[in-house]
Amino acid sequence: MRTERLEGYEALVGRWEEARHMATLADSRYAYFVAEGDTTPLGFAILCGWASPEHSTLVQRVAVAEPGRGLGTAMMRTVVDRAFTATAVHRLGISCFPDNIRARRTYEAVGFVAEGVARSSTFFRGQHRDMLVLSLLRPEWDTQARGRLKAPSVS
Repeated sequence: MRTERLEGYEALVGRWEEARHMATLADSRYAYFVAEGDTTPLGFAILCGWASPEHSTLVQRVAVAEPGRGLGTAMMRTVVDRAFTATAVHRLGISCFPDNIRARRTYEAVGFVAEGVARSSTFFRGQHRDMLVLSLLRPEWDTQARGRLKAPSVS
């Protein structure tokens, strides 16, 4: 909760109250991931539809304590890898506001592909807002994971 209360996050991801976080933590359809430094949380991601029978999971919330340092990309790569290795998910979806360029770059860096804009699909801070929808499919992740595991060639 401390991370999503940092300055500037209200306009990007909003803020959940403690009761909502506690209810979500208790719900088996959700998975919480917390990236930690030596003693402090560096960020978190919440996935909805964890191990869903439809094989479709949504990354619902993401926040990073120190944006711009590559921590978000590293965290998201770990979250994505965990989702595909621990479950039978076929489609991992995520969305962000179209003007949140930093989030979009992070998601695309770990393999998400922009699908389009869902017009006025969320009611946020008293306004209907568009959402950029991105996804990563298992075959795409498999190809990326194989590429990361290949040893460099030596000549």
